[in-house]
Amino acid sequence: MNRSYLMVAGDKQKHLNKLKTLNCDIAMVNLEDGVFDKKYARELVFKTLLNTNNKNVVVRVNSLDECAKEDIEAINKIKPFAIRVPKIKTIKDVKDALELIDEDIELHLSIETKDAFNNLINLKIDKRVTTVYLGILDLLESLELPQSLVKLNNPTIDYILSKFLIDSKIAGFKAVSFVYQDYKNTQEFRLWCEKEKLMGFNSKACISPTQVDIVNEIYSIDNNEFEKAEYIVNIFEKNQKLGITGFSDERYGFIDEPIYKDALLYLNKD
Repeated sequence: MNRSYLMVAGDKQKHLNKLKTLNCDIAMVNLEDGVFDKKYARELVFKTLLNTNNKNVVVRVNSLDECAKEDIEAINKIKPFAIRVPKIKTIKDVKDALELIDEDIELHLSIETKDAFNNLINLKIDKRVTTVYLGILDLLESLELPQSLVKLNNPTIDYILSKFLIDSKIAGFKAVSFVYQDYKNTQEFRLWCEKEKLMGFNSKACISPTQVDIVNEIYSIDNNEFEKAEYIVNIFEKNQKLGITGFSDERYGFIDEPIYKDALLYLNKD
């Protein structure tokens, strides 16, 4: 299960050298925001990651109206798990990105414009487009709303999170929640993770190893819940073979098909 997505600076050799030792599920190598010399970063990532196993690496390239073409041409050769394209707005943007990316590499999308946010359910036009990331600060700017709204229990932010998650599920995307910038405030970061888990999220972008540890802890599989789900699936399937799809169980009460499907969903969590 991919829970933690840690941003790694693509223009810093010492950070790239640590990729194999990171505790995150996915290392998000960044060529975009915060990278001044785009060409240098692209060449550094290519040189460092060529001929290595990059199955847990996603590379965030620059936008299609900047140097995405040059980025993708180089990154295709290192075969990361996925390439993440920012500033997506339309279905055409997704098509253009797919044409540039090799067919054995997934395409991930940053949802950080009002156009993409509004069009999210229509953007899964190919099986290779699997994952979306909420870029909440850029999205707020696109909506002409202040970043100061990003506070726990702010109704506007709750709506954005809910719509992003539900639209992602409708479309068939994996949804990765936003980066919490104040990396030293681990207490509030933990509260955000707990809140988002209650909402239905199971992964979050991170900018520090400490954030990764918190995400991995909060989104880890609960052994008791896993055992319960396994039990429900097994006992339902045994009864189903006998033509019984609703019955009372001494451990967990009444079990029927919706309860069974929910248990299956838990066991098959991404």
